[in-house]
Amino acid sequence: MTDDAPIGSAKPFDPALFLDPAASGNPQPFYRSAREIGAVVPGPFGGLEVMRRAEVEYVLQHPEIFSSAMEAVDLGQTVPLIPLQIDPPQHLKYRKLLDPIFAPKQMNLLEPDITRLVNELIDAFIDEGSCEFTTALAEPLPSSVFLRLLGLPLSDLDMFLGMKSGILRPTGADPAEMKAAQQATAAEIERYFAEAIADRKRQPREDILSRFLAAEFDGARLTVDEILGICFLFILAGLDTVTDTLECFFAYLAQHPKQRQLIVADPAIIPSAVEELLRWETPVAGVARVAIKDADLGGCPVHKGDHVGVSIGSANTDERALPDASSVKFTRDASRHLAFGGGVHRCLGSHLARLELRTTLREWHGRIPEYTIAEGTQLRYGFGLRQIESLPLIFG
Repeated sequence: MTDDAPIGSAKPFDPALFLDPAASGNPQPFYRSAREIGAVVPGPFGGLEVMRRAEVEYVLQHPEIFSSAMEAVDLGQTVPLIPLQIDPPQHLKYRKLLDPIFAPKQMNLLEPDITRLVNELIDAFIDEGSCEFTTALAEPLPSSVFLRLLGLPLSDLDMFLGMKSGILRPTGADPAEMKAAQQATAAEIERYFAEAIADRKRQPREDILSRFLAAEFDGARLTVDEILGICFLFILAGLDTVTDTLECFFAYLAQHPKQRQLIVADPAIIPSAVEELLRWETPVAGVARVAIKDADLGGCPVHKGDHVGVSIGSANTDERALPDASSVKFTRDASRHLAFGGGVHRCLGSHLARLELRTTLREWHGRIPEYTIAEGTQLRYGFGLRQIESLPLIFG
């Protein structure tokens, strides 16, 4: 099979389309064309990409075949990202510890604080009649919530944003330079949290880091490396995915005024609108796995050691699972999307993310019901994580 040959089909397929800027901004037509070719197509960096809902769910639900360990994604760190890069049965230990911390009841206690923070951010720009949405709200909101949750100083926000970008968007003239920059940033993150953990050992506080140190599972406590792995994942998930989701949501709503008016007219539909926009936009467009056994996916052989990309965005818009998948309906009774993943590695922070998204849509549209994207703006979306380079909004 050549790099651009389809899998299980005579139709041509160019894996470079995964990196096409037009496809990243408007991915649904690309997803559809890939699914028409087969359940699995060649990936943009070698390996395979799973496109159809049934096969995506199979991969996510079978970690004994498709592992998310460090071999799947190496971000330059020396410790695995916990619990993401730990497979069953060890994975259960960490979820039993972390799930209660991020349970809906616990997260809902944060709603008044998140509501206040959203309005404080809006206060800073509403009289100007415009804002650069990312820097004005999409970045500072989830980042501030994250820092408060971990008991870290808000004065470190800019440093954390820099470290996050250094991991997810490393700079360099070639892959080797980019990997070296990523490793240097990873070492910086690990040093920071090692010092924070040592500080909590000396003087425990009422925060999550102190809870990690005190937690026990089957009579054993978490090691420093285990806590580092948890914190490393938190900084990436807590500082980036909600930011990207807010950008995608507001870019969509700014360009679809009739849909936006549904929210303004009836804020009660916001929870279902959030689910539908998560399905349609799918900001975390894909996740990575590595096969640890030979397998078959939709007639495509998968060999041990193969890198397998899982296209969450394509699965969420697969008409085989949802006949009217190409329609955006804020009033759907339920939206069985996979935006938070599936199986044992389903996103730990999904309840917090939903709370931040619902609160932001409610408070923003209660104060700024009409807005557009600044004239002449060409939205530039990233790949994998669909962040938007700049989102200038005009209102008034």
